Amino acid sequence: MRLQGKVALVTGGSRGMGRAIALGFAQEGADVAVSYRSHADEAGSAVKEIQGLGRRAIAVEADVASASEVSAMVERVVAEFGRIDILVNSAGILSRTPFLEITEAEWDAILDTNLKGCFLVTQAVAREMVKRRSGVIINMSSIGQQVAGPNVTAYNTSKGGVAQLTRQAALELVDHGIRVNAICPGLIETDMNRRDIAQKEFRARRLASIPMKLIGKPEDVVGAALFLASDESRLVTGTHLFVDAGATMI
Repeated sequence: MRLQGKVALVTGGSRGMGRAIALGFAQEGADVAVSYRSHADEAGSAVKEIQGLGRRAIAVEADVASASEVSAMVERVVAEFGRIDILVNSAGILSRTPFLEITEAEWDAILDTNLKGCFLVTQAVAREMVKRRSGVIINMSSIGQQVAGPNVTAYNTSKGGVAQLTRQAALELVDHGIRVNAICPGLIETDMNRRDIAQKEFRARRLASIPMKLIGKPEDVVGAALFLASDESRLVTGTHLFVDAGATMI
């Protein structure tokens, strides 16, 4: 198994792509800490599934936008497992609001979770990884880091920040033996966007911009995450892997 003996922390691991990645890592031999903010039941069920695969797992409640909660989360994971080999920053939020109607509060909430949270967790975990001079960090970004879309200014801006944060962290951590990369999904159906995708107009508009005419599911990003987390990608750092059914090639 590609991740045998590894310890992974997955933020936003209770649902959606984070959960799929957490389970995928466990299937490949990793012990997993599932971080969540408000979905305790889902986090608990993810832990049970991971344990059912014969791996160790814990659920850790934390708001990634809070430095103190991030610090406490990392301390607990290290206390439980002894180290963190792999970090997946999957915690994120999305709202769809026309540019002229975005409030300061909405802007702050999205940037705090999606960008500031990614920075805080990456920094805290990297400080632990530096001690062992090894580690892998995977940031869940979006095609929104590269392309514009209606009513998602705050979200896409946050992901643009994640793109540059990935490059900067990769450069500054490379001498410590830490690799940092990003996965950029296209349209993946999750709890965050399921209601939008159910709307015929939204679905038709988005499919028209996807060459493969496919809407993904969370499991579709697991292969990319396993590749980046394993030694198969030992020469890969500072890059962005698009899993988008061709949406960014046109």
